[in-house]
Amino acid sequence: MNFLRFVALIILSQGLSGCLSPLALDNMSLAYNEATANDISKQLLLNIARAQYNEPIHFSGISNIAATLNFQANIGATPALTGNNGSALMPFFGVGAAENPTISIVPMQGAEFTKRLLAPMTEDQLSQLLRQNVEVDLLLRLAVMEFRTRENGRELVYHNRPRNRDNYTLFRRMALHLSSIQDRDQLYFEPLIFEEHWSLPIKSMTPEGFQALENKYTITLDQQQGVYRLDKKTVGRMIITNYDPSLLSGTERHRLNDETELNAPNDLLVDIRPGYPGGEYPLHGRFRLRSFGNILYFIGRTLSAEPEGDISKDQRTPFVLDNPPFTLAIKETESSPPDTDLSVKYKGKYYSVDSAPGYPWNKKAFRVLSQMFQMTMTELPKVAAPTITISK
Repeated sequence: MNFLRFVALIILSQGLSGCLSPLALDNMSLAYNEATANDISKQLLLNIARAQYNEPIHFSGISNIAATLNFQANIGATPALTGNNGSALMPFFGVGAAENPTISIVPMQGAEFTKRLLAPMTEDQLSQLLRQNVEVDLLLRLAVMEFRTRENGRELVYHNRPRNRDNYTLFRRMALHLSSIQDRDQLYFEPLIFEEHWSLPIKSMTPEGFQALENKYTITLDQQQGVYRLDKKTVGRMIITNYDPSLLSGTERHRLNDETELNAPNDLLVDIRPGYPGGEYPLHGRFRLRSFGNILYFIGRTLSAEPEGDISKDQRTPFVLDNPPFTLAIKETESSPPDTDLSVKYKGKYYSVDSAPGYPWNKKAFRVLSQMFQMTMTELPKVAAPTITISK
């Protein structure tokens, strides 16, 4: 009977070792995931603190994690404490696990990363964020450097910087008005789609040429005119409107697209017209987008050199629920803040995201900032090692 129990314990110890493997792997994977996310968040905070002092921005990243998990199972027997009576054996067993991680950290540097850090955001990147139902005023306050428009033949520029109070006030009111249109589900952020048409004489078309064009164009034969009609649907630049751009005539869509083609790649056309929701405050011009590096310096300057503040809405704008004074409120304290798990220390002070109860704006803004950073990151060089190895 004792022998059978001994065998059963051997089998049990081996089973425990096998069960520990996936459990330890799950725990380790989740722990590394959380640690990596916290690392990125803290680096963002640290670089905002650096930006406050106009110091260089620097990021590093985890390129590879190689972790070896060792599992051991021990089993044996020892005489029972029965004195001189009997010779029973007392089995013992144990299971242990040890982790030996190797983490590769590399600085994000070089021409490619610097170019992505300094390159202005594109309308495609902005559209990806807007389609995640991000508040348009939050996104514009982070990403836009200035608003440009033309009046009486002159180009006017309104900077999104608090040091120029008049410019900044007008920009904030424009962003807030667009938010009010978004709240009514009447804000469109769509590409201009239109058709283009060409004619080619029948005699000039060879069978090879016809086959090549057939893949790109819709071709119809006009026997009466002696030509082939070529039609192609074209997807143009993005535009922010308070109406559905597809309802415009083809000529009007062509005209707007011609206007966007004259803009820089980081310019985004806005066209808010009378007669549609929000049209009581018409806008026509272009938002010029910042780079991610410029976004960090903008937030850093608001900590002391260029603080933001309360800006009332335009009298033509209806009630808007959220109009916070800060695009992203960062707390600067002398001691570690007790109400947050995420803070960094720099130059003797602690920096953290203001997370006041009932005020989710800051958390959203910091989440969007993190997503913008992910758009900026390049593929990190990886060490030639397995991500996770387990030995037993």
